[in-house]
Amino acid sequence: MKKALLTISFGTSHTEARERNIDACERRLSAAFADRAPFRAFTSGMILRKLAQRDGLLIDSPPQALEKLWRQGYRDVAIQSLHIINGDEYEKIIHHAAAWRGRFDRLHIGAPLLNDERDYGRLIIALQAQMPALASDERVVFMGHGTSHHAFAAYACLDHMLGARGIPALIGAVESYPDLPLAIARLKTQRIRKVHLMPLMLVAGDHAVNDMASDEPDSWKSQLQRAGYECQCWIRGLGENPLVQQLFVDHLLDRVAEEVTL
Repeated sequence: MKKALLTISFGTSHTEARERNIDACERRLSAAFADRAPFRAFTSGMILRKLAQRDGLLIDSPPQALEKLWRQGYRDVAIQSLHIINGDEYEKIIHHAAAWRGRFDRLHIGAPLLNDERDYGRLIIALQAQMPALASDERVVFMGHGTSHHAFAAYACLDHMLGARGIPALIGAVESYPDLPLAIARLKTQRIRKVHLMPLMLVAGDHAVNDMASDEPDSWKSQLQRAGYECQCWIRGLGENPLVQQLFVDHLLDRVAEEVTL
């Protein structure tokens, strides 16, 4: 039976960020599932269109990838999501895969990065591994994307667990709770002098470059500086972190080992 490995991410239009994050995760997954032919898909239609128009780079959407695998004779398909939470983008994968239920002999989907309580603990260890050495009056603020989906609670949960473990880091989200003003209020109570900004995103793309680290008035760096903090930005996506890469591998290993398919 022909076996395929389909890695699905939101995608990015930044070539270097794609190579350093998405490609790195895909290589790690391919090494762990060497008996499967590797394939890629992005869930963002906007990014797919931009890459096609700007670079002539054609990448499949999840429905296109699944159709391609079927036509090429693959009947055992393992899908790994590179999304952070069980939000809208991950639900797209579940929705598209459900249309193929019963057509593939085996169709497994690995969970996104934060799926159960153990994942939070493992991600915290991964985040600590990439944090710089901090003075007592310094903190790391991780910038997540955020979402209107009820899965936004994952950011608050991670933030709470960091605090409960005494780790000098906070979580903020661009589009939901906990937001930057809340983070700034907490930094003031802790009498912090310097903030290190890091993306809590697979790829350090547009959000990291523009919303987090740019000199635009509404960037997180600019807002923190106006609030009186020295600010250092680290343009590094989670996909570069080997411990994060392994989390994705382990999620798919768990699913492939199960007898029950989608």
